[in-house]
Order: sequence, then structure tokens, then C-alpha cells
Amino acid sequence: MSKHTPIAPDPNGGERPKAPRGPSLVERAANVYDFGSNLRGAGQPETAPRPVEPAAPVSFAPAQSSSYQPQPVDFGPAAEPRFGTVKIEDLREGGFIVPGSGATPIAEEFRIVKRQLLRGMDDTPKGRTILISSARPDEGKTFCAVNLALSLAAEKDVEVVLVDADVAKPEILSTLGLEGGPGLIDAIADPSVDVEGCIIRTDIQGLSVLPAGRQTNEATELLASARTTQVLERLRSRDPRRIILFDSSPALAASTGSVLAMHAGQLLFVVRAEKTGETELREALELLSACPKPQLLLNGVEFGGSSRRFGQYYGIDG
Repeated sequence: MSKHTPIAPDPNGGERPKAPRGPSLVERAANVYDFGSNLRGAGQPETAPRPVEPAAPVSFAPAQSSSYQPQPVDFGPAAEPRFGTVKIEDLREGGFIVPGSGATPIAEEFRIVKRQLLRGMDDTPKGRTILISSARPDEGKTFCAVNLALSLAAEKDVEVVLVDADVAKPEILSTLGLEGGPGLIDAIADPSVDVEGCIIRTDIQGLSVLPAGRQTNEATELLASARTTQVLERLRSRDPRRIILFDSSPALAASTGSVLAMHAGQLLFVVRAEKTGETELREALELLSACPKPQLLLNGVEFGGSSRRFGQYYGIDG
């Protein structure tokens, strides 16, 4: 049994200096992109951060040692995935990347986004898992998740599994025109369900989709269970080239995203221009702070005439 040891007072009578506090998630994200001016709006002065009141002292009970040890899992032979055909015309009408259509402005934008995410991957178990989230609904989270999946699938040495992890309001299947079926929640809730058999292998080279699965009021608890770790290990071990993308629920609308953040190596947080407030941004990022590498993606930006327009370089209008 381990025991909490209180910090002894300074023998000279003063308080011991506190250990330096690491940068917050917002501060780490700001090192990648400075969105402060975009979130405040043009012409508005920068506001100083509000002082944080010191927290009240907390007493700790002795921690109980745990005898739990994760057991190795024999996955056995993988179940065969299903097959589905993506409705390309729906992608075109929705303004998504269209595979095989050549260079377009949106395709070039997501090429830049994916390069940063690819550089951030590592060899840890969750190093090739990315969580896509936002603060509130209707900020373009699923739009960005689908486009990122399509862009990554175009890589020569990558297999993408796009997981419809917004289990309360899944939209990936309807966006791609795929039929429903068992999915992530089914594989977690029932150990007899092989997650590989729930995957839909699409006719787009390198792109597979894992549906959300059945609706349940216990989605957060299921995702927080040890079984989730086993299911994700199954997905990762099947093909070392795999990149797993979670299209999660909005952080301030449902609790599932904060649980999935523990299983992701990077966070792509979608910020809607002229909509997402700075307070909401900070609150949402704090809820997702279990994910160690945050990236902010500003969505819905209207470029001026002098702003970058990749399509013009390739002779493309629009």
C-alpha cells in the first residue's frame, strides 16, 4: 500500500517554492497556430488573461494498491470486412475532396494539414491515432474529418480507418453514402464481436470506415472501459500502416470526446471562424487535455483577393 507523504515546511520558515507549471493545452496549441486575433475579431484589442484564484488545500486519503494486470489478448484470425461504395457525386456536391479529380484549393489545404499531422506521429501505441473534435456542433468537424481521411488515403504507404465516434449523432456513413451496420460500440459491448468484421472497406483506395454502431446511453462508460483498449489494439495490430481517425462528438455537447482523447496521440480541434468563442475554445481544450499534441484548424475562413489560393497556381477557379 502506498502512502501520501505531506510536503514538509521549509526549515527556514518560508514556503517551499512551487514546481514550475507546464504550459497549458491552449498555450501549447498557440505555439503551433496563433488564433487569438481570429477568435477576438478584427480590430478588437487583446485582453489580458484573468487571474486564477489559488485552489483550496486538498487532503489525500492513502492510495490503495491495485492488483489488476492487463491480460494478453489472443485476437485469433480477423473477420472479413464488409465492402461499400462511396457516392462520389455526393462528395462533389458537398464541397469535399473528390478522389482522382486533380488539384483543387481544398485538396491543397488538407495536404498542408496532413503533413503537419504526419510529422507529429510516433511509434507509441496511440501515435498513429488522431482525434477530430470541436467545441460545439455545426463547426465543420465532420467535414474536416472526411476531407482529412480522403487526403491521408491518397498517401502511398497509408491505410486510413475513419471511425464514426460521434455515437450520439453519427454522420460519416450518410456523408459518404454508406450503409449502416454494427460498429465500434458493438465491438466494445460484446467481446464476441470482432471489430475487423465491422469495418467497411470502401472503393476508395486506402480508405475504410468503422461505423459508430448501436445507440446506447452508456457510450461514455463503454468507451472508458478496458475493452476499448483491446479493440483499439486490434485495429492497430492488424496493419502497421493504419492511421485511425476518430470523428468525435463536440467536446461541450457530449462527454465521449474527453474519453477518446485518452486513446489519441494527436488532437485536431476545429475552430469555426466568426463562431467559436475564445471561452468555449479554452473550455473544450481543457476537456480534451488527455491528448498530448493539440493542433487547431481554422475552418470557414473567407480569403481576400491577396490571400493564398492554391487553385490559381494550377489554373483552377474557385
